[in-house]
Amino acid sequence: MARRQDPAGPRAAMIRSAIGLIRRRGVAATSFADVLADSGAPRGSVYHHFPQGKSQLVEEATRSAADQLSAGVARVLEAADTPGALRELAELWRRGLEAGDYAVGCPIVAAALGTERAARDVAGAAFEHWCDLLAARLVADGADRERARSVAVLVVGALEGALVLAQAQRTPAPLDAVVGELGALCRSVVGAGRPARRP
Repeated sequence: MARRQDPAGPRAAMIRSAIGLIRRRGVAATSFADVLADSGAPRGSVYHHFPQGKSQLVEEATRSAADQLSAGVARVLEAADTPGALRELAELWRRGLEAGDYAVGCPIVAAALGTERAARDVAGAAFEHWCDLLAARLVADGADRERARSVAVLVVGALEGALVLAQAQRTPAPLDAVVGELGALCRSVVGAGRPARRP
């Protein structure tokens, strides 16, 4: 049975397939042949769309994944205070872990730990952007700006670590535990940043 062609074209299909494969296998274990087989793109389109080879494909796949994830994080942070947003993100990630039978990880982490320097740079920029978004949300909630930045770095690092633990242990328990602790921390940071009420 012939694979249905992606309406967005072979380039978009290859990027989408590369993201999925990197999430399941990592960068080093994802080849052009795998991407072609998964996407159904014609073999001749590889170097037409990605003349710099695998490094370009992985970089662009990482950038596409980062853009999608960043937009989702921004939407969640706009709709709730920081602790509420963390609970919402955890629920989204829990559903993703369960749907992928705990075999599908974060594509940004995979790129950060991968073999392609340009993709690692994109991953680093994505993490930085997420820290910026979280810090801005904390400040909007009432936290001190300087403290908000350091807490945002802690939140991103802890969440990504919790996702790795959850995937390895095949349970959302680490994610739940970390989100609970981070929510309490964020509430205390926001409370400390607000001026004391006069009696």
